[in-house]
Amino acid sequence: MADGKWRRAGATLIRVIAVWAASALTLLALAGILPDFQLQSDDGDTVTRTAFTAAWGAGAFGLLSALVWPVLVRALLIVPALVLGALVFFLNGSLLLIALRLIPDGRGDAAPETAVVVAAVMSAVASATSTAFAVRDDDAYRRRLSRLAYRRRRGRPADQGGPGREGPPGTVFIQLDGVGHDALVAAAAAGLMPTVAGWLADSSGHRLTPWRTDWSSQTGASQLAILHGSNHDVPAFRWYEKETRTVMVSSRPASALEMQRRAIERTRDGGLLTIDGASRGNLFSGGAGQLALVLSMAARRGKGSRSRAGYFAYFSDPANATRTALSFVAEVVREIGQSTRARARKVTPRVKRGGLYPFIRAFATVVERDVVVAAVLGDLFAGRTAVYADLVAYDEVAHHSGPHSRDAEKVLERLDRSLALIAKIADRTPRAYRIVLLSDHGQSPGETFAGKYGLTLKDLVRAGSGLPVPCRAQRTRSASEARDAVRIALHRPVEGGVDEQAAKLSDPIVLASGNLGLISFPDIGGRASREQIDRRHPALLSTLANHPGIGFLLVRSEEHGSVVLGPGGAEVPIAELSDEEGPLAVFGAGAADAVRRTDTFPHVADIMVNSMYDPGTGTVHAFEEQIGSHGGLGGEQSRPFLLWPRGLTDPLDIMAAESVDSVESVESTGTVGSASASVAPGGGLVGAEAVHRVLTRWLQESSGPQVPVRAEGFTGPGPVDEPFPPGAPGAGPTAARTAQAIEPLPPPKRQDPAPDATGTTA
Repeated sequence: MADGKWRRAGATLIRVIAVWAASALTLLALAGILPDFQLQSDDGDTVTRTAFTAAWGAGAFGLLSALVWPVLVRALLIVPALVLGALVFFLNGSLLLIALRLIPDGRGDAAPETAVVVAAVMSAVASATSTAFAVRDDDAYRRRLSRLAYRRRRGRPADQGGPGREGPPGTVFIQLDGVGHDALVAAAAAGLMPTVAGWLADSSGHRLTPWRTDWSSQTGASQLAILHGSNHDVPAFRWYEKETRTVMVSSRPASALEMQRRAIERTRDGGLLTIDGASRGNLFSGGAGQLALVLSMAARRGKGSRSRAGYFAYFSDPANATRTALSFVAEVVREIGQSTRARARKVTPRVKRGGLYPFIRAFATVVERDVVVAAVLGDLFAGRTAVYADLVAYDEVAHHSGPHSRDAEKVLERLDRSLALIAKIADRTPRAYRIVLLSDHGQSPGETFAGKYGLTLKDLVRAGSGLPVPCRAQRTRSASEARDAVRIALHRPVEGGVDEQAAKLSDPIVLASGNLGLISFPDIGGRASREQIDRRHPALLSTLANHPGIGFLLVRSEEHGSVVLGPGGAEVPIAELSDEEGPLAVFGAGAADAVRRTDTFPHVADIMVNSMYDPGTGTVHAFEEQIGSHGGLGGEQSRPFLLWPRGLTDPLDIMAAESVDSVESVESTGTVGSASASVAPGGGLVGAEAVHRVLTRWLQESSGPQVPVRAEGFTGPGPVDEPFPPGAPGAGPTAARTAQAIEPLPPPKRQDPAPDATGTTA
């Protein structure tokens, strides 16, 4: 123990001397560059004397910054952020002027405006030097975050502060975006994630179970249901809504806010985090009062709509900024090196990783991770009841490098270090915490649809509709067969150009969500039927259903209701779908129920397209440029995980209790419940809505029930943004906060559909 203290003291002393020396050298350099800044007397000084003057000035400035700066910042906390940002420079310059006045014999002098510049450069150099010594020192990083969190906690009302460790524990939910159950188990077994492996190996630690996603196996659908209890009418990551002619995209702030509003309106519940909760790095707020990097709230305007613990709170500490900046640059260099090596070795499958992608990857794997982890640690020190955070690093890298690649494994190693840091902090906070680890979906590997067949899904749809396609796609076998099928269906000669009559028809809108494709016909009101599609494009459905890269289609029939179409003319009414035989047999248990549920959504596409799936290799073909994908059915993408402390009730026991309640409800009211469908026949949770109910139960076990948006039993009319009638039980500050979260958006403007970054308009 004593040796450790001496080592830390020695490291601190070395860091202080290094910062002092770097600051003194900076002063010398600036004195030689800036005309209004000097460190010598008017008669000139020796080199030794000038160096001594610089060292004295640097030391005085550092001492004043350490002693006076915290007092000044605390005194100026009431100043608006923009004003404080400007004052920082002037205050820093003032401290430098004072430091220069403390140099013996008055040898230091600077004009006020020059002092501002010198002080800014000095602070940057000092922070960079200090952080360069501690960039890999998690203890130093933890201490800085502890101080930041302590300052936040001091103003926290006593009734909101976390109780001592003798009181109820808080809960931290960490979402590892895109990490499937099998990927987590493999990483733990291979030693890539020792923290997770330790939790699994400890008999008193955590328990692990897979769960099954809905058909739309992606963050938008899964996280919306996990945080807000419903993902009804979310058929994919992006979809087209005919009544407003709008493409909804889960990663757009306005779309995310509308999705959140609809979920809250449907459940009448503000979300998982309405009681003293914090939402960090998520698409949705979960009803939390504390927000950082929450996409849906980025679309809000007005007081209280922006996060108070986001980028500004993190980067206001120069040491944090420097640490993250250095890691950001290292990650950009790492990605360029990895992509260059993949091209040199001709690794397949492979997608393009140039342009801005290295910077996008660095943001997801470094900046987002650091800001979210820092916010979570601050929440732990502040004693918050419930925290939900999403770490997206693995998902971003796996899309472009593959879910089982070495690149992705390295990301898992770094994520495990973040988990270790969170667990270490949780052991030292005023309130005890339980850590729950989960994912929203997995990822399935495979070559892209375009890479395998030489044309995109949009190209195939256009060819099957008799519409013009690019020259590169015309030369592929798939496009040639599609054009021939159109000719035969229209009783035209096979040779020749595109049929002019077909080209006049409305172009279908084709959107991609991983290996799930959505095709909509904007000029057909409501959901287009199979008969309507056949009359317009006689060869389209057969072209799609029989393509080797497509597993099955979902389309509505006027005669038989919704049907699933597969290769070889397979056609199964949705009521007769089976997991054991037919087009869905290879997709495993639960596929039929997932398709049936999506078929009930108001905004299900006219044609839903799921790519092929090879159960032997676990591969699918994404309709986007991704060699690791998710969004539809097939393989690991539909099998995320839930890892929880053993002290919490088993999820299957929770679902079993709900099933009993459902049966009792049927017997007493005659109304059939749906809780029994939340457990798979072979065990495991089914659907993200079931995960929400489990997490809610775990919070209730220690912290009491969540506050609903509407008072229990209140069924009277009223606008959505006024959920509680005057005097109703449950009305209060928390209710007002959750009510704010479901404020309706103004009616969207009608607009022509435009191509999205990854979706396309054919």
